[in-house]
Amino acid sequence: MKKELYQRIGETVYREVLPNGLPINVVYKPDFAKSYAFFATRYGGMDTRFQLNGTWMDTPAGIAHYLEHKMFDTEEGNALQDLAKNGAEPNAFTSNAMTGYYFDSTEKFEENLKILLSFVSVPYFTDESVEKEQGIISQEIRMIEDNPDWRVYAGMMGALYHNNTAKTHIAGSVESIREITAKTLYDCHKAFYTPENMVLTVVGNVDAERVKEIAASILPKESGPAIPRDHGEEPAGVAQREVSRRMEVSMPQFLLGFKCTPSAQGEDFLRRSLIGGMASDLLLGDSSPLYQR
Repeated sequence: MKKELYQRIGETVYREVLPNGLPINVVYKPDFAKSYAFFATRYGGMDTRFQLNGTWMDTPAGIAHYLEHKMFDTEEGNALQDLAKNGAEPNAFTSNAMTGYYFDSTEKFEENLKILLSFVSVPYFTDESVEKEQGIISQEIRMIEDNPDWRVYAGMMGALYHNNTAKTHIAGSVESIREITAKTLYDCHKAFYTPENMVLTVVGNVDAERVKEIAASILPKESGPAIPRDHGEEPAGVAQREVSRRMEVSMPQFLLGFKCTPSAQGEDFLRRSLIGGMASDLLLGDSSPLYQR
């Protein structure tokens, strides 16, 4: 693997792209007791319309999040339990644009890494298990609907976007998830859980070459094709300048969004993100006049 030294911040990173297209990053931390592994795909709540095998598919809102829940099911049992038995702390999340699976552990790292790569790359669903999950996720949706933090975020996204699926609720709705079947989940996994559409990042006192060997031995030898996605045609202006809602909260909450033209990936994207973060801290951070007021 290619070794890169970042002397200004004292970091060493090993990088390589496997023949199947999977990028691997290993951040070497010889003094760390814990090791971390993060396996993610560029597939999130906004990717509801895409083309698979030449056919455009419209999938229910919330399906990426639903798939995240079901990915821990294996033919032998449950990957969460397997990782916990090995002393690991596993978890996962779904955002608008990605789904990530990860764990940290102080022992049996290689064994845990094999479990992580295996259950994420080899799906196992049944119609019965998918239907059973609907009740669990429906309860999760109802709980978040009562959360002021979530409602103010959803309101801002709905105000920013006219058509773009970034405004779609990541968990979907109680109605939309009823349309999800095992076949739909298998189709989405086939489309987006391919090596070239994913990334593996490991941090800790680990052997980078060994991480590469494990990934190469478990994951598919070839990646799937690039999947066209349709997020909706989006005009430049915001859909609404302001949205408000009354809820029982101890203190008023608000979010401020700024809609701008997309920047290219890479350094331009990173630069704009950093400038946006700095501007937000200056205007709204803990030391800003607005926050203090």
